[in-house]
Amino acid sequence: MKNDNTVLSRNSENVNKDSLSSQTVAFSHYNNLSAQLPIDQETGKLVAGGVKEQAEQCFKNIKSIVESIDHVMNDVVRITIFVKNIKDMDVVDEVYKTFFTSYVPTRTVVAVAALPMDSLVQVEALVSNGEGTIQNAPQAGDLIKLTNNTANAPISALSTQAVAFSHYNNLSAQLPIDPKSGRVVAGGVKEQAGQCLKNIKAILESIDVPFDDIVKINIFLKNISDIEAVNEVYTTFFPDSAIARAVAYVPARTIVEASALPMDALVQIEAVVSHGDGTPPQAVEDRHGLIIEANNTENAPKSSLHTQTVAFSHYNHLSAQLPLDAKTGEMVAGGVKEQAGQCLKNIKAIVESIDHVMDDVVKVNVFLKKIEDMDAVNEVYATFFPSGVPARRIVGVSALPKDALVQIDVVVSNAEGTPPQA
Repeated sequence: MKNDNTVLSRNSENVNKDSLSSQTVAFSHYNNLSAQLPIDQETGKLVAGGVKEQAEQCFKNIKSIVESIDHVMNDVVRITIFVKNIKDMDVVDEVYKTFFTSYVPTRTVVAVAALPMDSLVQVEALVSNGEGTIQNAPQAGDLIKLTNNTANAPISALSTQAVAFSHYNNLSAQLPIDPKSGRVVAGGVKEQAGQCLKNIKAILESIDVPFDDIVKINIFLKNISDIEAVNEVYTTFFPDSAIARAVAYVPARTIVEASALPMDALVQIEAVVSHGDGTPPQAVEDRHGLIIEANNTENAPKSSLHTQTVAFSHYNHLSAQLPLDAKTGEMVAGGVKEQAGQCLKNIKAIVESIDHVMDDVVKVNVFLKKIEDMDAVNEVYATFFPSGVPARRIVGVSALPKDALVQIDVVVSNAEGTPPQA
């Protein structure tokens, strides 16, 4: 499986199109969808009504996109829901249950400071792609989606703890809930961060996956000022094994401040995990012992707490890039345009350091301190992605590390894949 996977971007006529993004971008065994706003296709405007009507429109848009590529809603592996008001989640959940009546995907829920078009809710989906996108060679179809729940981590009727498909496990975001009591653990942010990571570890142990198989971590904090306390706990979990310690392996990482989290938590942590065995049927040579390839370049900012990019199988997961000058380690001068440009320059430097190009980017996540800066960021963004191919998400967050105005992370295709271990 080398050099013959294709980035396949598609748009449905039944959903509002955006010149700066594709509705869905398939690569290998996943479809990455752009986050969907509650936009009515016929009017191009937000649907009338409140959060219930808006949530219904978001899910209708996702369903239309999924069906336009000959998939079904049960092919959704992960759902991410952003709301303006965390109290709206009870209403959103009622809508959610009408779209996932039996199977439920993994899920992340975050309240954010602002959303595009002043919407109340935005929903994003990651979808399996059983047929893959390989050219000139057969690929196993109808790969099995493996779901898993363990009593050693919090169980929810609205989400599955882990859903594996092909060579990735996607975990539901973990809150600091004690699985025995079902309540948030006592203490402050350190205790809560520790419980989130314990829950992740319990889920991984239940599926016989080591902790160091995590390729990407996303941390949502109620207060960005808690980052040092969380990092203190974080370093007790990573690296986990002697092998990982020997090479100082840490996953790629993104940290943002949420305006609120479920159960009034101070922290919530989401993980994307490699799945070396894959999900059958697959050819043996494509299934066993794939290598996690971690990479850092001097041309982008480095950190001891994350790896710039972690490749596994057919994807590269990049750490979120702040507008830092790689040479000085300092924030670039100027406003949001200059900062967005630096974030994207750092991403480009990382992508090129692993012999890829910006056209290999399949998904972009943009976090803005001020949602009204979106037009200025789009102006810069278009110079890096003139064809507007990647799927995209934009949210306004309460704060970013180092008081940045913008932070961007991406997922990149990896056509050559990662080789089996010798």
